[in-house]
Amino acid sequence: MAALDLFLQTFSPASLLTSVLLLLLVCLYVLPTFSSQKQKPGPPGPKPLPIVGNLLQLDLKRPDKTFLEFSKKYGSVFMVYMGQRKVVILSGYKTVKEALVNYAEEFEEREVPALIKDVHLNHGIVFENGDSWREMRRFALMNLKDFGMGKKACEDKITEECRFLLQEIHKFQGEAFDTNQVINYAVSNIISSMVYGSRFDYDDPDFRTIVTQTNKSITLLGSQAIKLYNFFPRIGIFLLSARKQICNIFAANNKHHSKLLRRLKETINPQMCRGVADAFLIRQQQIQESGNTNSHFHDVNLLVTIQNLFSAGTDTTATTLRWALLLMAKYPQMQDQVQEELNRVLGGRQVLVKDRLNLPFTNAVVHETQRFANIAPLSVAHRTSKDVTFQGHFIKKGTPVFPLLTSVLQDESEWEKPDMFYPAHFLDKDGKFLKRDAFLPFSAGRRMCPGESLAKMELFIFFSTLLQHFRFTPPPGVPEDKLDLNPIVGGTLSPQPHKLCAVRRV
Repeated sequence: MAALDLFLQTFSPASLLTSVLLLLLVCLYVLPTFSSQKQKPGPPGPKPLPIVGNLLQLDLKRPDKTFLEFSKKYGSVFMVYMGQRKVVILSGYKTVKEALVNYAEEFEEREVPALIKDVHLNHGIVFENGDSWREMRRFALMNLKDFGMGKKACEDKITEECRFLLQEIHKFQGEAFDTNQVINYAVSNIISSMVYGSRFDYDDPDFRTIVTQTNKSITLLGSQAIKLYNFFPRIGIFLLSARKQICNIFAANNKHHSKLLRRLKETINPQMCRGVADAFLIRQQQIQESGNTNSHFHDVNLLVTIQNLFSAGTDTTATTLRWALLLMAKYPQMQDQVQEELNRVLGGRQVLVKDRLNLPFTNAVVHETQRFANIAPLSVAHRTSKDVTFQGHFIKKGTPVFPLLTSVLQDESEWEKPDMFYPAHFLDKDGKFLKRDAFLPFSAGRRMCPGESLAKMELFIFFSTLLQHFRFTPPPGVPEDKLDLNPIVGGTLSPQPHKLCAVRRV
């Protein structure tokens, strides 16, 4: 009893509570790290601190930049601790391609962030794994192709949407405007026409809400607060504001997409399929009528797959287009070259996909924009599906893996001027378009972007059409060299808020 009295006199209740909390943290975070060290040694990497791992060494806004520096010291395959979680980073074109293509099965799974699980988006074709992902991906690819992806029908949809986009931009009458909304509406309408079977007016309230909320969610997913929540979901109580905000956005998007799906169900005709959503609903009904109760064609997969298609099919392409217009305003001499080529080859007619062959400089500018903008620097996290030894390093099953696309698109051994906007990267000595193996903005392997062919078609036609009709310049009084090319960090790297003038060409 005397010893107990002495203990209680020495430590206050507050200090006792602090000690207990610290002990719990040690049990939750440090002990699992120590026990894992008994396993086979993994790739090299910086020494982690207890609990926080290597987080204090990272630039959380641009971790890809820190990883590039780490790769110079630890090699093309290295390990970092995001909190107590081991994460493997793959750096450089050859390493990333070898892992995702030659070891496709071992690296094919997705790592699902904590927040994605919270909002039940670990379904569909982005964050799902196993049989459900394979079936949903096959279904999405097959039906996107059926409804025009990569075909003349899709080209017609894009050229039609160009007319609506040009009308919207004409309304600004050469005055400075924010390119964000109109570009997003135009691009979103392409995926909308393939999913729902029709485009939307730019002033449709449901459509505007879906596009705006989707963009906002992508921005928030890349915020530091959400990154920290994904690293430390057990202490998420301290990050409730950011988590609540993004959960509300996803709930609102679910509501609007569900409203559109109800309209489709009321008018569906199995003999006249209008889009991907119709095809899913018809397949779902057929399976239910057959008595199969264990199908992946359920309502949650439908809703999440549609949201996946809208998110991936809008933000990346629209963001790249906005970068392209900003770069043309920043480098007017390059804009001159694009417009001279368009005038010479096309005259006044609408650009078509087949014109790529005769528009090498325009095509090079589009590709170089994708490389330079590098809008998905870490791609989307993979996860090992089994224990694997890769380039002599043991990587345990279930380990998150980040293919560092920054290191691919800026690989000094692959690109002559990796840090500059340099369209000549994609031109040979005769001025003809040159394909580059290290051009992997859509990633590679089994998890590469399923809408690559659609995105390429959209980027080329939208960009060429806009440059045919308008001259893009900074607002009055803003010199070209003051246009900021430092990105805003979110789920993707987007341009800083800016306005441009679109001056109608005679």
